[in-house]
Amino acid sequence: MREIAIDTEYITLGQFLKVADVIQTGGMAKWFLSEYPIKVNGELEDRRGKKLRDGDKIEIQEHGTFIIKVEL
Repeated sequence: MREIAIDTEYITLGQFLKVADVIQTGGMAKWFLSEYPIKVNGELEDRRGKKLRDGDKIEIQEHGTFIIKVEL
């Protein structure tokens, strides 16, 4: 499990994918979400605008598991 540190209250799923080095650019988020199943806290999620907050667990098939950690 990999920790992704953010310095804001939340990060969107699209932004998260870029910060976690899963995609190269923010523009790839829509395509990536349509091709790979992503679970946020155990539930399938396909909205790139989904807000991820401290403690949220993200599972991406073929890429691993991540957890959001807020460091203000």
